Amino acid sequence: MRRKLVKIFKRTMLIIVLIAILALIFPTWTPEIKGENSISTLGQVKLNGEGHEVMIRGVDRNNPIIIFVHGGPGCSEIPYVRKYQQELEQHFTVVHYDQRGSGKSYHFFANYSNLTTDLLVDDLLALTDYVTEELGQDKVVLIGHSFGTYIGMKAAAKAPDKFNAYIGIGQMADTVQSESESLEYTMEQAKQASNLEDVKSLELLRDSIERGEGFTPRILLQKYGGAARLINENRDYNLGFFLNPEYNGLDVIRFYKGVLGSQDILMREVLANHLPNIVDHLDIPTYFVMGKYDYMTTVNAARDYFDVLEAPVKDFVVFEESAHYPQFEEKERFAEWLNELF
Repeated sequence: MRRKLVKIFKRTMLIIVLIAILALIFPTWTPEIKGENSISTLGQVKLNGEGHEVMIRGVDRNNPIIIFVHGGPGCSEIPYVRKYQQELEQHFTVVHYDQRGSGKSYHFFANYSNLTTDLLVDDLLALTDYVTEELGQDKVVLIGHSFGTYIGMKAAAKAPDKFNAYIGIGQMADTVQSESESLEYTMEQAKQASNLEDVKSLELLRDSIERGEGFTPRILLQKYGGAARLINENRDYNLGFFLNPEYNGLDVIRFYKGVLGSQDILMREVLANHLPNIVDHLDIPTYFVMGKYDYMTTVNAARDYFDVLEAPVKDFVVFEESAHYPQFEEKERFAEWLNELF
């Protein structure tokens, strides 16, 4: 009997090990979109000398192109974003990519010590060239989200001829102003909830944030509703990692190594170089889209930037039910707004 149990145990462990290996290395893909002229591709593309993971989806490849620039730094949206863009895929060809050193674009033996936002801008411009050539058209709407707005704004300023419009969702602005407002909001929410330990820990950060050397902890912004109201972004990532076919287990490891390797170096650059001091005008139509309850990148700071930014056409749009993710939290309204615009 004992020998039989040992044999069953060994077989069970072997099955578990095999399942774990398969989970790490199973082939990845993005589900097919039916239609004669549809497109649904996921794969590596060499851009600016580096392999990048690019996902392109849409029911008609002749529709206008949207290129999304993800935030973080390092926080790819490819693992879960399909659930929020079905409507967009009906009217646009939607492009997502993992930035250099992020997600599936993280290469284990590469050196990312020279990572800068200027390098990421050049990568984005190379991606734009690739996509327009691949699809045989050049109507491109550039959309940055959160940290992606820092890259997107600089790219739109550097090469306005490549884009028909720029949209900044959760637009970055003066980082010290935004983080100071985030701190005040989070402390007030913690006081109202009588969470005195959170209040004390936040107060200890005040000097560093006001000096432009730190950030309000994102875990506390999430806790008090300054990140998302109508979605659970952490659950989106977890379910996307383990249930969606775009990422396997090895890609999840790449994701977290990319976040750890890129956030510190890139956010130091952002703290030292505020976006309004870098880009004061764009030569294309420009739209800032903010969630009313966004305290990751605050509405007030974005509005102040918008007021001094010069552009041939510009608009400031507030989504009343959202925080930092209006394109997901109010996806129907966002798709409707975008369809009317383009």
